Amino acid sequence: MRIFHNPRCSKSRQTLQLIMEARQEVEVIEYLENPPTFQELRSVVTALGIAASGLVRTSEAVFRELGVDLATLSDDAVIELIVANPILLQRPIVVDSDKAIIGRPPENVLRLWS
Repeated sequence: MRIFHNPRCSKSRQTLQLIMEARQEVEVIEYLENPPTFQELRSVVTALGIAASGLVRTSEAVFRELGVDLATLSDDAVIELIVANPILLQRPIVVDSDKAIIGRPPENVLRLWS
């Protein structure tokens, strides 16, 4: 299991705590220090079963500064946008083999092993 984690985010910390309390083995990826690759994000989109635009934190100042209209971008273009600006990645994201969840709310993570 892997978690794309931002230690400054309360939801991310709560999700990681739930994983640890359940004694699940987890690799913590602090994605702002170690950004995911295009291929990793492509796999996350597939595992989540959503459009890539669902990975974007549109409330971030960077998103507003870029002036991007997600509706006009392909999934690949959205993924490239996140690779170039990892702060835009929705958090936390937990991936377990071919399944994934966005930990908002943190309790969503429980579905991965229940």
